[in-house]
Amino acid sequence: MIKVMTIFGTRPEAIKMAPVIGELRRHTNDIRTVVAVTAQHRQMLDQVLSLFHIVPDYDLDIMSQGQTLYDITTKALLGLQPVLAEEKPDLVLVHGDTTTTFAGALAAYYQRIPVGHVEAGLRTGNIYSPFPEEMNRKLTGGVASLHFAPTETAKANLLREQVQENHIFVTGNTVIDALMKTVSPNYRFADPVLQKIDFRTKKVILLTTHRRENLGEPMRHIYKALRAVTEEIGDAEIVFPVHRNPLVRRAVEEELAGAARVHLIDPLDYEPFANVMSRSYLIVTDSGGIQEEAPSLGKPVLVLRDTTERPEAVQAGTVRLIGTDKERVYTETKRLLTDSAAYDTMRRAVNPYGDGHAAARIAAAVLFATGKTASRPDEFHLSL
Repeated sequence: MIKVMTIFGTRPEAIKMAPVIGELRRHTNDIRTVVAVTAQHRQMLDQVLSLFHIVPDYDLDIMSQGQTLYDITTKALLGLQPVLAEEKPDLVLVHGDTTTTFAGALAAYYQRIPVGHVEAGLRTGNIYSPFPEEMNRKLTGGVASLHFAPTETAKANLLREQVQENHIFVTGNTVIDALMKTVSPNYRFADPVLQKIDFRTKKVILLTTHRRENLGEPMRHIYKALRAVTEEIGDAEIVFPVHRNPLVRRAVEEELAGAARVHLIDPLDYEPFANVMSRSYLIVTDSGGIQEEAPSLGKPVLVLRDTTERPEAVQAGTVRLIGTDKERVYTETKRLLTDSAAYDTMRRAVNPYGDGHAAARIAAAVLFATGKTASRPDEFHLSL
């Protein structure tokens, strides 16, 4: 039996690793699964652990008020040292591009433990956009032995960086696995604000903003543009789960407080958020993960960034990069609310990110790479 340790610390990681943990645990004859969390994000992480019934074997609980990247990196690195020394796993799996991801990979590398990188190979080509995620994933890729690329594009990025092809497995993205288990037409919202919104007849815009590079004037431009849109278009409404970052909240309060048909709510747990996303008309966001989820739900996405490490959805036509310029945010949003042909072109979702079986492919690849099975598993292939 091989021992596989998963390490993660934030809500997005937990969402995407939950299907992997579930799949690993199915192979009880071959794999012993150990779960370690840093709790880089505490409350948001706990919501997902509860939803997917995951009880960590180790919880470093490193989150602190006003934590910096230095704090997260050093606490995670030092906290994982005795955990890895005690468990001595045969393989450590980390996910994506968080500071926990990089620290977990580095901690394993320091003890000569092989690392598998889930959602490997995403690149923008700019180490400061997104920051620090782009460099986190590049550094993680540098120490990883197994690379679980969600798409052929991600695989191509790794090959350009001289990663050996036989170490790369194209799996699809595990977020699709999680999404398929979470969205339900019968889901009922607990939030009284969401209960009152008529998602069937109103053109509901789901808005999210949190990127460091958009703090300050870029966010203010976004909010002013979208406020103008809702003031002009009577059946448009905005649902905005406001990030807890005080800088975000201050800008929201100054630009959107009291605006008609703009519903400012606290951040949502993953389950209600996924179901809001599935019922919205349009999504405007600076998130990376939403670019992967929305194509599965047939929702056009306007991305409030100038670059993306997820070009497949742009190529498929369901995502458009629009940046943060006030006039462009206003124009692009209004166009999708008023031009049904443009909207329908984007909503004809081709799912470039997965088919709900990514976690099974990752588990199969782990078994193959560790000598438990003889045949290399089939891979996910995108059809546009």
